[in-house]
Amino acid sequence: MTATSVLVTQRPGRSGRSGRTAKARLPWANPAVYFVALIAIGLMLAPIAYIITGGFRTNAQITTDPAGLPQPWVVSNYIDVLTGDVFWRLVGNSTIVALATTVGTVALGLMAAYVLARYRFAGRGVLYAFFAAGLMFPLTVAITPLYIVVRSLGLMNSLGGVILPQIAFALPTTIIILVPFLRAIPDEIQEASFIDGCSRLGFFWRMVLPLSLPGVITTGILAFIGSWNGYLLPLFILNDQAAFTLPLGVQSFASQYSVDTAKVLAFTSLSMIPALIFFSLFERRIVGGLTGAVKG
Repeated sequence: MTATSVLVTQRPGRSGRSGRTAKARLPWANPAVYFVALIAIGLMLAPIAYIITGGFRTNAQITTDPAGLPQPWVVSNYIDVLTGDVFWRLVGNSTIVALATTVGTVALGLMAAYVLARYRFAGRGVLYAFFAAGLMFPLTVAITPLYIVVRSLGLMNSLGGVILPQIAFALPTTIIILVPFLRAIPDEIQEASFIDGCSRLGFFWRMVLPLSLPGVITTGILAFIGSWNGYLLPLFILNDQAAFTLPLGVQSFASQYSVDTAKVLAFTSLSMIPALIFFSLFERRIVGGLTGAVKG
């Protein structure tokens, strides 16, 4: 047996021992970690489960046993909500607002991030710091002057009065995430594309957009979910029930049918389902995009 064969035969044993040692040192190998994780998951899912199952109960069941299961299961609450016009009108308004906000945020954020990441000009750092500072000013701080501006523009009680401010407040996050993606594109690719006769706009569409697609998808998902769940801005801007978005409509429905708790729970659970499904489908995209932004 040669020395090489001895080394080959010994490597698996060492790697196996090191693998077992590393596995034994992993923090999630401790049952206490699983226990704490299960408690955290239960605390998050219990209210959602209660709302969903509460929609399958009657008001008498909720009054008699608030924490019990439906006996029997009643589907009439969900059927009444789904067959009515109110729910679908709210879903349509929220869809329009969320899609328009997402398209505007991604388009403007991508163009601004491209300039900040790929061009050198005086004041670039100040401009980037200006967008970064936008993260420190939540919507609640600027709601009063924002209300005055929207009213001056004549956008009260219109979906446009909600869409434009949402785009503005979503831009800082979008730019902060996209700049590292665009900065990570090698300069050699840009030089090669220019040598091949590609214009700056062509380089943007053919190279920059495909290479930064993970970040674009991530920012689009965050903008969509943030717009879909937005409540404060529509509360100040929209007074006409025909223009209400879904979160605002849930509050209005709960006030109108305050005595019918089961129907309110059914309406609330149906309002949560689109956002839950959307987030569940694109969860990995969000994590992957944010990871890429940190690496960049």
